[in-house]
Amino acid sequence: MQQSDVVLVLTTLPDAEQAIVVASKLVELGLAACVHVGAPVRSVYRWQGVVEQADEIPLRIKSTRRRQAELLELLASIHPYEVPEVIVVPVVDGHAPYLEWVRDVTSAPAS
Repeated sequence: MQQSDVVLVLTTLPDAEQAIVVASKLVELGLAACVHVGAPVRSVYRWQGVVEQADEIPLRIKSTRRRQAELLELLASIHPYEVPEVIVVPVVDGHAPYLEWVRDVTSAPAS
């Protein structure tokens, strides 16, 4: 089995409004084929030496390695957090027609 060029990018946003703005921009620009905007989750984390808690909105972004650098650059530039969570997970395998759709949708910049 050959590893797919499709990636899953994970991030969180502080509220649903900002999550929709980011998700829409990624899809409109062709950097993502699809973005799932999840239900609020409670995050517990250490920030600057203090244990914090916050409600956040998770995003699951489907893209390709070819568009990954542009996607990460845009996320870093528009994300409201000082140090946003941005994790890229390689998609090892999946439903071939879906993976092909992700490739097709992200193959060229949106016009």
